Amino acid sequence: MDEAIARYPHEHRRSAAMPLLHLWQEHLGFISDNAVLWIAEKLGLQPINILELVTFYPMFREQPAGKTHIRLCRTLSCAMAGSLELMDNLCTTFGIQRQPEDAGKHNPILVSPDGNYSVGRVCGVPGELPHRPGVHGWRGAA
Repeated sequence: MDEAIARYPHEHRRSAAMPLLHLWQEHLGFISDNAVLWIAEKLGLQPINILELVTFYPMFREQPAGKTHIRLCRTLSCAMAGSLELMDNLCTTFGIQRQPEDAGKHNPILVSPDGNYSVGRVCGVPGELPHRPGVHGWRGAA
């Protein structure tokens, strides 16, 4: 953590907040309340300055993620192409609850796509290329 902070001049320590959040989540799995307090203190910021980053950016998790982290596109074009219905079908097919306390096997979340705007309903699973399943494309995959 200190190495990441040292990359920024003292007067711009705030700029180290995102790298520290990424490091914390990479090593501990999610950003806890204690993480927010620790990072804020380390950078000389108010906890709200860190919490606003955690709650704004969808790549940060405030709860432990499941074993498989499934990402579905949340943009307007994807929603119009059926990504929200795909999310519902995915949860129904695999019996997934979308509440944070269901951090067991799978965690579906809606995110902004990784630049693949043209195909709609983009779905990503770690270790696989994003793809475009049909709205009912998850049936039978269990």
